Amino acid sequence: MARANEIAPAPERLHALDAVRGYALLLGIVLHATMSFLPSPFRIWIIQDTHPSITLGILFFAIHVFRMTTFFLIAGFFARMSFHRRGAQGFIKDRLLRIALPLLIGWPILFGVMRPIVFWAAGLPNGGPIPGRPIWPPVLPQFPLTHLWFLYALLEFYAAALMLRSGIVWLDPNGRLRAGIDRLIALMMRSRLAPAILAVPVGVVMSLDPKWIGFLGVLTPDQSLITNLQAWVGFGGAFAFGWLLHRQIDLIRILERRWLLNLVLAIILITASLGLSIVPPPRPDVVKLAGAIAYAPAIWTTTFAMIGLALRFLSGFSASRRYLADASYWLYLIHLPILMALQVAVSQLDWPWPIKFAGILGLALPLMLASYHLLVRFSFIGMVLNGRRLRRERSYAAVAGSAAT
Repeated sequence: MARANEIAPAPERLHALDAVRGYALLLGIVLHATMSFLPSPFRIWIIQDTHPSITLGILFFAIHVFRMTTFFLIAGFFARMSFHRRGAQGFIKDRLLRIALPLLIGWPILFGVMRPIVFWAAGLPNGGPIPGRPIWPPVLPQFPLTHLWFLYALLEFYAAALMLRSGIVWLDPNGRLRAGIDRLIALMMRSRLAPAILAVPVGVVMSLDPKWIGFLGVLTPDQSLITNLQAWVGFGGAFAFGWLLHRQIDLIRILERRWLLNLVLAIILITASLGLSIVPPPRPDVVKLAGAIAYAPAIWTTTFAMIGLALRFLSGFSASRRYLADASYWLYLIHLPILMALQVAVSQLDWPWPIKFAGILGLALPLMLASYHLLVRFSFIGMVLNGRRLRRERSYAAVAGSAAT
């Protein structure tokens, strides 16, 4: 068994994990681009396009199942790596710079841009404020964190991890408790039931929540400064598992070996979860329970499948993948008002949804990539988000994964 302080034996594998983190953020852009096309029973966005799409609804559902759980698992993994490289003070300073500062500076700018787009949408059919969302100004603790909620949650998870670690180190000076936890994690990871075991806590929380909606999965804490229990258990649990997984890095090779099995199971479970979330139930309580039983393992099976796929096929260094991984943070920070404006602009046009959807991404992504390359990558902003970058990019391979959020 790997020791708790073991350094990664295979640095090239970090390329795959860094790519997973970046692609999880980029998939978020795709997910948000689908939201104006969701069929009317599932309207959760500021505008509903005149050409809704069941296909994009399925795509939204599939991405939403695993994206943030995968992101937070990788975030926890890299957080422990950064903690042991930088020490406690260095880690805190680094996280305040790369996570807290973008949140504090980015939120007022992005929210200020999004507000007039919401008013624009309100003047169109099937547009306006999202149903059920609090009006502005909110009454605290209600607060529209929007898509930047993940930064707020990361800060909470970092603080919780540091406090728990300090408490455990104090209570367990000889390391026996930590060694026992390592043995449990290794035993679970070697079992094919690992996704089902990890799914139990979030499945219980979802099934007991009377407001849980199967189509939306784990409730994201984007409208309150008090993170809800589902997010703490679902996303915080993934962060904690990633932190613990870094103590025994060799265990990730199990995910690589089982990528195909997990992928097949993921497709089956996602299909079952989708069916249970959209079919009118004869007995809502039974169907809700069945939906939680299917959805929770779908989260972890798909997360394991995506990481395993990356480890199997993306473990080598790629300049283009590394570039996208670096760019993904900036792109995700700025993407939402751009997508919102484009969605509202095309929402009333009598064009087929594939043309509209492709047009939204086809305009937004090149624009955002250009802003990253010209304004961010080698600037102070880029240094804050990803660390200093040399224009000749001589050190890509040596630093892969070190700037993960």
